[in-house]
Amino acid sequence: MLKLYTWPTPNGHKIQIMLEECGLRLGRDWEAIPVNIGTGDQFKPEFLAISPNNKIPALVDPDGPEGKPIALFESGAILVYLAGKTGKFLPKSDRLKFQVLQWLMFQMGSVGPMLGQAHHFRLYAPEKVPYAIDRYTNEAKRLYGVMDRQLATSPFIAGPRYTIADMAIFPWLRNWKGQGIDFADFPHLKAWFDRISERSAVKRGLDVLAHLRKPITNDKSRDILFGKTQNERR
Repeated sequence: MLKLYTWPTPNGHKIQIMLEECGLRLGRDWEAIPVNIGTGDQFKPEFLAISPNNKIPALVDPDGPEGKPIALFESGAILVYLAGKTGKFLPKSDRLKFQVLQWLMFQMGSVGPMLGQAHHFRLYAPEKVPYAIDRYTNEAKRLYGVMDRQLATSPFIAGPRYTIADMAIFPWLRNWKGQGIDFADFPHLKAWFDRISERSAVKRGLDVLAHLRKPITNDKSRDILFGKTQNERR
């Protein structure tokens, strides 16, 4: 059974959705092991052994390449691994495959980091920094525009078919209000978002561990996620 070390955040959601989309079922084919990032589970030695960057998600496959166990961290790498293992959601031809991978890298390098910063400075930062709020909110709007223009020409983010690129991007847009976005300004992206939201596997993936996540309301959790505890050398 695959073991997914995860928490209900956009990066965790990507893999939870992918597993369910591939026809793998929670409790039958894969296990969700909660890593509570608000209480510091990500710093435990046993987790760092498989995710040295102390970030979720991480995947352990007891039946990896050559039949040997493999542990992986970084959500983008895990998506590519699962696509290869199952033969799903990543085209076989080089041309189509690299079209998907470029949009996966777009999510990893731009959508996740920039929308995450917009969300942080708008909602979680201990003091309001107008420059940072404007900087990342404007970048979020620019990225939404890039995706909206792409989806004006194709039904899915990387072309005619649903792929790991869609699964990677979708969870990051669920907090659009917190990123300072008016979805009405991006009609093609909003239509795509609504279609993805209705997929049964997406709903199942989002539901995994959802009951465990609580709002960040105390200084200890903020320190663990954003402060001294997060930045300690390990």
